[in-house]
Amino acid sequence: MQNPSAPAIVLASSSPYRRGLLDRFLTEYKAVSPDVDESNDYGLDPEHLATHLARKKAEAVSANARQALVIGADQLAVLDGRVLGKPGGHQKAIEQLLAASGHAIRFLTAVCILDPVNRTRYEHQDRSTVHFRQFDRRLAEAYLRLDKPYDCAGSIKLEGAAFVLFDSVDTDDPTALIGLPMIWVADRLLQLGYLLS
Repeated sequence: MQNPSAPAIVLASSSPYRRGLLDRFLTEYKAVSPDVDESNDYGLDPEHLATHLARKKAEAVSANARQALVIGADQLAVLDGRVLGKPGGHQKAIEQLLAASGHAIRFLTAVCILDPVNRTRYEHQDRSTVHFRQFDRRLAEAYLRLDKPYDCAGSIKLEGAAFVLFDSVDTDDPTALIGLPMIWVADRLLQLGYLLS
């Protein structure tokens, strides 16, 4: 049960994966699409870009929800210094997966919480590395048929069957790979007076 004096929570995301993670912890929150331009206009490196986009999403939603505690997040998949976006379709997903074969992708998952009570911005970034086994197009095609991760950075859905492509995963928080570092988010919300609901 949430502290009755605590502000309502708004998740600045249209991602069903982030909502699914927050659903494990909270029932009383609203999700609002931030509708922001995610292009890298400032030429930021991936670490700074992920944080910038998480903050930008939180601020965009907060502009219309000033009394709410707003959670914004962004995730980037980085292969050899290059940011892999969401593939959007099958051909791009095949290209991304084959490029990852035998290599490692760093997943940068940034979160920004805007607290209206303390007028404070809390930010965190989780860095996880997924090491991919060597695989061929047949396995990539088989995986895509199973998960259809066309709306996922780097063309993998960790909560699906992507493990068939992995050698190992280095992470402090497996939920970060799904899109929201819930260990940090839960800790921050508990400190701000929110309980399991």
